[in-house]
Amino acid sequence: MSLKIDRGLFKYDFLDYHAVLCVPVDADIKEIRKRYLKIARQLHPDSCINASESEKRLANELLSKLVNPAYEKLSVERNRAEYMLILSQIGKRLVQEAASVELTGDLSKQLANAPNFDLVYKNTLNKIAETQFNSLQQVPQIIAQISELNLVYLMRGAAQSISKPQPLRPPVNAASTPSTSKAPSKGTPTPAPEPPKEDSVADNYIRRAQNLIEKNQFAQAKVELQDALKLEPKNSRCHSLIAMVYLKQNQMTMAKVHFENALKLDPKDALALEWKPKIDKFLAKQPGNSHATSSSGHGSGQSDKSGGLFGGLFGGKKK
Repeated sequence: MSLKIDRGLFKYDFLDYHAVLCVPVDADIKEIRKRYLKIARQLHPDSCINASESEKRLANELLSKLVNPAYEKLSVERNRAEYMLILSQIGKRLVQEAASVELTGDLSKQLANAPNFDLVYKNTLNKIAETQFNSLQQVPQIIAQISELNLVYLMRGAAQSISKPQPLRPPVNAASTPSTSKAPSKGTPTPAPEPPKEDSVADNYIRRAQNLIEKNQFAQAKVELQDALKLEPKNSRCHSLIAMVYLKQNQMTMAKVHFENALKLDPKDALALEWKPKIDKFLAKQPGNSHATSSSGHGSGQSDKSGGLFGGLFGGKKK
């Protein structure tokens, strides 16, 4: 029997381990372990005493090729964190490509239009989980159905985080206008107020990155800023922020490169003006600095081993 799945996130060359275990994409490790143990007991040979030989082979194949790899990936915190970052990126990309995304399942179509999509999503997964492995022949199709639900959930979550309502402009209080202000002379048209500037997509990435930086979640912040730079490579604010992320990860050469880019785009960039001279001074003191101080060294992305000035400022911690 073929275990190939070509719906949902699998359609985008992504192994949807959450769909294999039928757990929400935001499930914690306790929920993941509990679900895995239940599936493993169900597929274990001792639980398939009355099954045919072909069913036993299929149960073992599902366990070894799908269920166990899924649990191994999601049960290790570091692996799960990297996996979740990729999931987040896929959700954002799919939002931008929404017109080309096709849904085939009724449940996923309902989820796409459900007002309270988070509650509907988790209730639907709970119901599917009850019978997911009852018919082993149908398991790949059920996993595909779950993965399509995961795709819709990620898209709706990403779209919700990107969209931001414009704040209402406060009304002008006539009483607060100074009495000495001059009335416009007759015949002089009153200039129309400028419309509020809408946030670009890159601004939303930058805003999320700033929140992550405040929480010391530098790896996630870097991903957001890299996406912003793909959209607006000449955004000086983005270059200075990603430079700060590299700085706090003790990757001085990368920080220097992005601070230099920020200053080329905006010579008055406050962060770059403050920190680039300090980085130059720090790198100049390092042994064998002939390559470290060159902007062409940005491809390495290696962390500086010595704590030095910046290790003292940031405690030498890497996120």
